[in-house]
Amino acid sequence: MKNTRETAFQVIYKVLEEDEHSHVVLRQALLQEKDAEKRDRAFVTRLVEGTLERLLTLDYVLNQISKTPVKKMKPVIRTVLRMSVYQMLFMDSVPDSAVCNEAVKLVKAKGLQGLSGFVNGVLRNVARSKEICLSEDNLPDKKKDTVKYLSVRYSLPEWLCAYFVKEYGMEQSEKIAEGSLRNPKTTIRCNTSKIAKEELKKRLTAQEFLVEEGVYAKDALYLSGYDALEKIPEFKEGLFQIQDESSMLVAELAGLKKDDMVLDVCSAPGGKAIHAANILAVLGGGKVIARDLTEKKTALIKENTDRLQVNNITVQVSDATVLDESMIEMADVVIADLPCSGIGIMAKKPEIRYRMSAENQRELVKLQKEMLAVVHRYVKPGGILMYSTCTVNKEENEEQAREICQKYGFVPALDEVELPAALKAEVQENGWLQLLPGIHECDGFFISRLKKTK
Repeated sequence: MKNTRETAFQVIYKVLEEDEHSHVVLRQALLQEKDAEKRDRAFVTRLVEGTLERLLTLDYVLNQISKTPVKKMKPVIRTVLRMSVYQMLFMDSVPDSAVCNEAVKLVKAKGLQGLSGFVNGVLRNVARSKEICLSEDNLPDKKKDTVKYLSVRYSLPEWLCAYFVKEYGMEQSEKIAEGSLRNPKTTIRCNTSKIAKEELKKRLTAQEFLVEEGVYAKDALYLSGYDALEKIPEFKEGLFQIQDESSMLVAELAGLKKDDMVLDVCSAPGGKAIHAANILAVLGGGKVIARDLTEKKTALIKENTDRLQVNNITVQVSDATVLDESMIEMADVVIADLPCSGIGIMAKKPEIRYRMSAENQRELVKLQKEMLAVVHRYVKPGGILMYSTCTVNKEENEEQAREICQKYGFVPALDEVELPAALKAEVQENGWLQLLPGIHECDGFFISRLKKTK
């Protein structure tokens, strides 16, 4: 890789200044540098993800040291400063002098030589005061201003911190906030329709990767020590899929039976639908229909079904807010993993925390209600609706599940399936499961299994 910091700069700039998605832009950048050394690719990944994750904390430090507020800086300058301060405060392996020198080079390369002195001065001041930048004395007072403290300490917007404290209390809120900063493990799901999990584990271990058992899902493994997924033969062969354990639980807890017809109404990129199809293939029957709103989204599903060689799945473009009369009461299981605020997956998509707002969240609740009013009709009498989200907001989660039961004739039915031992005590009295980042070993996720009684 010619210049790791230039590569990281380009990704961070596109995400923060041009509103692109970090996981997409970073993946594209790394694919372009697929022949680069593993160490360089790892550095870029850490620098990009870390800078995005700690953005509010970095800006807090910069605003204390720089006479020019971050918001008034030129986009190039604030991007360089943010990624440089991250290296100084959170990457011990990088000498401060090297950070300053590389930042100045980058600014000059961007045609802003006149501001190189300003950048150098700010960074040298950070270097001199780095021991106190993140000290408790320099952060907002934890007792006097809990919300501000959580916001700066864990780089979360204040509205979200206030919500956490209101719903979960300070102690649990801090665990959730800390969980949003964790370095998530790469979790893979074994394609058991193609290979036994033990055999996959053996093959990956033979390549000197570290492979560990998952905590909750039957088909889950943790994978580390690899360079690029695209280089792993078992990935190219479709023997495993990247998927969080929380997401795996949706298909595993659906209670699928041979010959079931499964409809996934908001499927892209297809993880849950493909998992359901794999389970049915092992059972020896059944089929899955995977739908999403646009051809761009269904193309993502097809890309995954092709690689994983899934034959018992049909991919369709369909709007979940529009009733398909041909599907009324046709599905044994409907998977409704609906658009949500995504607060549970901030550790993997850090920019979510800055782009989501309380107002946007309310709009998503309305959209969910609109979709649920339609898709519940596709469930057969006695069939199952798996309603799930990757968030921790109660309005999007348990309140929606409760309304489905009250308005549409469903009852909670998680007690009819075998739960992972580690989660049996976590099922709420109302019969659904709320997983929380920082408390559970997975993404923040809501899962309800609802049976149609009429």
